[in-house]
Amino acid sequence: MTPLKNDTLIRALLRLPTPYTPVWLMRQAGRYLPEYNATRTRAGSFLALARNPELATEVTLQPLARFSLDAAIVFSDILTLPDAMGLGLTFSEGEGPRLERPLREERDIRKLAVPDPQEQLGYVLETIRQVRSALAGSVPLIGFCGSPYTLACYMVEGGGGADFRAVKAMLYSRPDLLHHILQVNCRAATALLNAQIEAGAQAVMIFDTWGGTLGTAEYREFSLSYMQQIVEGLRREHEGKRIPVILFTKGGGGWLEALAGSGCDAVGVDWTVDLAAARQRIGHRVSLQGNLDPAVLLAGRPAIRAGVAAVLAAYGNGAGHVFNLGHGVTQFTPPDHVAALVEAVHELSPPYH
Repeated sequence: MTPLKNDTLIRALLRLPTPYTPVWLMRQAGRYLPEYNATRTRAGSFLALARNPELATEVTLQPLARFSLDAAIVFSDILTLPDAMGLGLTFSEGEGPRLERPLREERDIRKLAVPDPQEQLGYVLETIRQVRSALAGSVPLIGFCGSPYTLACYMVEGGGGADFRAVKAMLYSRPDLLHHILQVNCRAATALLNAQIEAGAQAVMIFDTWGGTLGTAEYREFSLSYMQQIVEGLRREHEGKRIPVILFTKGGGGWLEALAGSGCDAVGVDWTVDLAAARQRIGHRVSLQGNLDPAVLLAGRPAIRAGVAAVLAAYGNGAGHVFNLGHGVTQFTPPDHVAALVEAVHELSPPYH
């Protein structure tokens, strides 16, 4: 494979010196971009787009054509995994993802099986191969999956939710069933990430969107322990290079030390976390990723520049920081505001290095 021309992200994730703070954004390819919406219209639906490697490659690269980002992240969705398990993924406009066959009965839960990434998720792997080829070593490519617990929330509820009463009822009344789902999800996520690495992903991230809705004991038992198993099962070197692993629990600021002890290389933090305090707590052990509030991008350029400056100052001098949002870019974000953010990071960060 072509060597990386810009390895700033990889170096930052491994806490190595960099000339500036690298920046990429969660959901950087998405509905805020008119070119993404045009490609999605051509595809016919979100799922048709995600399952078409040529079109998925196109939208993965779109933000790189607009902004001087330091990484690409493969365009896909965490719910392609339960879809490959036969739960029937659909996306309704304005309603978000739904699974047609949620896991409510013990017989269905016991039948749950780990899909073969090559067979049932080959379109994701082909997208990675095509993106790597198109990038030609310009920036690294990030692969990803959902955490076992976050996947289980959708698999039991049948979609997103405000209170997750079905999955939490199972957690407390039939923890054995939830653990079975989590064990299958853990093996499936490990296999998928390893396949992504083999296909060309140069860093991987585990998105734990809903782990922060748990209590501390429940988080450690039902979320963190399974993410740690994934980290332990991952291929950490490919093509002679280290493959960094990022863990991100939205709402996980109370468990930073536990996340840092998982064996990952970097911990993502949301905007509710004081980045200076996070660095003091765990920044000597892992890199930190984050953590501008995505809503700042809805304001004007002066607010964006001030927000960037505040995040950079909070982390302070030295290596080990990847600039990102505390969650994904919203669909209402003006693209030129993203440009302002990327420009500000690259302009304001060199004095800290």
